[in-house]
Amino acid sequence: MEIVYLVCAGLDVHQKTVVACVRRRDARGKTRSQTRTFGTTTGTLLELSDWLSRSGVTHIAMESTGVYWKPIWNILEGQFEILLVNAQHIKQVPGRKTDVKDAEWIAQLLHHGLLRGSFVPGTAQRELRDLTRQRRKLIQANASVANRIQKVLEDANIKLGSVATDVLGVSGRAMLEAIIGGEVDAGVLAEHARGRLRRKIPELQQALRGRVTDHHRFLLRLLLDDLACREELVARLTARIAAVMPAPMVEAVDRLKTIPGIEDRAAQAIVAETGADLAAFPSAAQIASWAGMCSGNNESGGKRKSGKTTKGNRWLREVLVQSAWAASHTKQTYLSAQFWRLAARRGRKRAAVAVGHTLLVMIYHVLKKQTTYRELGGDYFDRLDAERTTRGLVKRLERLGHKVLLEPANTAA
Repeated sequence: MEIVYLVCAGLDVHQKTVVACVRRRDARGKTRSQTRTFGTTTGTLLELSDWLSRSGVTHIAMESTGVYWKPIWNILEGQFEILLVNAQHIKQVPGRKTDVKDAEWIAQLLHHGLLRGSFVPGTAQRELRDLTRQRRKLIQANASVANRIQKVLEDANIKLGSVATDVLGVSGRAMLEAIIGGEVDAGVLAEHARGRLRRKIPELQQALRGRVTDHHRFLLRLLLDDLACREELVARLTARIAAVMPAPMVEAVDRLKTIPGIEDRAAQAIVAETGADLAAFPSAAQIASWAGMCSGNNESGGKRKSGKTTKGNRWLREVLVQSAWAASHTKQTYLSAQFWRLAARRGRKRAAVAVGHTLLVMIYHVLKKQTTYRELGGDYFDRLDAERTTRGLVKRLERLGHKVLLEPANTAA
């Protein structure tokens, strides 16, 4: 088998140890390997770096093992060509398995050029990812706190969620603060309604009649304080993201916000995951595969099996699906038309994934071409095949018992 890298190394990474195997082809054409074990403290990792340099290593491969690869990457980055490899792509042949054999196997695969590295962005983008991902976790935790508040209200037989769309909106929070303060009169509580919710004051008066105890008030106060603390952390993260985001990424965020369904936070999260120039992705199909937003390929004996979407970048996938749901509620847009067209046949969840894929293709072209989104219109599919649309509408009218006679519109001035 062809030798691609004359001197390379494979690293088997663990929490406390790193097993390194250096593999080389000598002047007589024989392949030799040398294996050593190092710790994972900064001092021992520097020793690993020195040993690899003295051995003449040019390329290194290691598994993507939890977060344990990150400090090793940070120390070796810039000195060697490093490949971070999906663990599923380098599974050892069944049989004896030790850390030394794993390192030798990784080095052997790299020696022959059989490994493909994962996309690892630069330091600035990795730090931005940490911020956007942490913010998303906090926002998801906010939803959990909101659910617990709703459970306490139900336990007290307060049916606020049955009337108000957002229990934690301006009106809902004012009512909750009044309940915590000891107010029991449903009429007084209902007067805290604002805006369009005031139209439902009679329903609110019925919904706010409950049996609230000191226990319920204590839990509500605790949960609202918890929610306020998390919201303050989200605000701090948002400010930090805006402060550290490089100018090219800020421009990319502004371009992405021209796409229906993508708001400021979603655009920031997308750019943090993909980068501003998408240099690592030669085509829209490749970034869709990397994000896990395309159908899987599973075919055997000429038969197509499961087409389930592949595993990919779950952070980007979540943002795309969430943005697809938001786009489905926009009016007279291509994405909204696509969503409801697919939902009628395939269901809303599959439609959301499909629209998420479309969003990712749009994002790819918007960022690659450094342009903005141009709307095709909600009637795009009707205009795409006008005759087919006409036939379908005529058939629907005929099924309802109507006789349809079509005449061309008078287009003369």
